[in-house]
Amino acid sequence: MFASPAYAQAAGAAAPSGTASFLVSTFPLVLIFVIFYFLLIRPQQRRAKQHQAMIGAVKKNDVVVTGGGLVGKVTRVDEAEVEVELAPNVRVKALKGTLTDVRPHGQKPAND
Repeated sequence: MFASPAYAQAAGAAAPSGTASFLVSTFPLVLIFVIFYFLLIRPQQRRAKQHQAMIGAVKKNDVVVTGGGLVGKVTRVDEAEVEVELAPNVRVKALKGTLTDVRPHGQKPAND
């Protein structure tokens, strides 16, 4: 008597179509990927190319820093290796891939 039957109301707006809903849901993922590409991936690739160019341009009398932190002067360059003089009459061979920095031979060392 006091209770009236409740009926489901019709939706006020039509549900979005399948394609539109797919685009709306994937847009944030695409946007995040684009942001990551420009902020992380692209600068890292640029640094890697610069490092490869620097390693490829190593020549005799350049001062190099190895991955282990050794600093020395290049005395001989091969395709994959360099010979580094760490001190008078102390020479070691290092792979070019382990070089982290190359300084031109005209540059003076720091005053320590």
